[in-house]
Amino acid sequence: MCTGQGQSLAEVLSTHALLPLAWESSWEAARFLRDDRPADLLIYTKSTSSDLVSEMDKGAEDLLIAALLGDRPTDGILGEEGGERFGTSGVRWVLDPLDGTVNYLHHMPTWGVSVAAEQEGGTVIGVVVTPAFDEAYIGVKGVGAWVVKGSTATAIQVSGCSRLIDAVVATGFGYAAERRRAQGRVVHHLLSQVSDIRRIGAAVIDYCWLARGRLDAYYERGLNTWDIAAGALIAAEAGAVVTGLRDEDIYGSLMIAAAPAIADELRDFLIAADADRE
Repeated sequence: MCTGQGQSLAEVLSTHALLPLAWESSWEAARFLRDDRPADLLIYTKSTSSDLVSEMDKGAEDLLIAALLGDRPTDGILGEEGGERFGTSGVRWVLDPLDGTVNYLHHMPTWGVSVAAEQEGGTVIGVVVTPAFDEAYIGVKGVGAWVVKGSTATAIQVSGCSRLIDAVVATGFGYAAERRRAQGRVVHHLLSQVSDIRRIGAAVIDYCWLARGRLDAYYERGLNTWDIAAGALIAAEAGAVVTGLRDEDIYGSLMIAAAPAIADELRDFLIAADADRE
């Protein structure tokens, strides 16, 4: 939920030296995806027929890399479409140029651009832009999380949900048919334990909507580093518990993010459901 009065975007951007560059580059990519989509968009498949990528994914990542390395040529890059570039500065940018590709291709508004910066092995800033909603999210390690509309940034925090039975929980599904069947079985058992379940189809939006209190929890197996880096920081800085299933590693097999009062209950349920064997 939003908390307190808004503050200027400029004030928030001043909280970390890398944030203005992350903000400008992520919006550049977002405007490209929103405004320059061709009528005859080329679509490719990766691992399965449901694992899609388009020329727009690649174009957005090229814009991000050019902007970031143009300003900071010795930084490292980890991008979904372009692999890994090693740097010497101690900073690595983690990029998801278009999270929610299937939504984007079907003209649904639930997609976004995600940019995170890592230093000393941890994420220090995260920016997620959701241009179809004309808003964005910022997280700064140890400082806070905000939703931004126009030039106003408003602090956000997770919901006060105190019981799993009252929670709206988001999840996602893998691309392989057998994994989807296993994940469906977990959802089948979870449905009777929560208020409702949502499948938005874009991890970065799941994290950000959790951070602002629209969702009470989110779990998913098989996420990649670029799916997690920015969104997980935003959720954590908004007060969410973000953890792995059986340890604290959010980059392991299954990630859980939840309002604090229901995090243990959801984790215990997923362990009992053997969700790590999906």
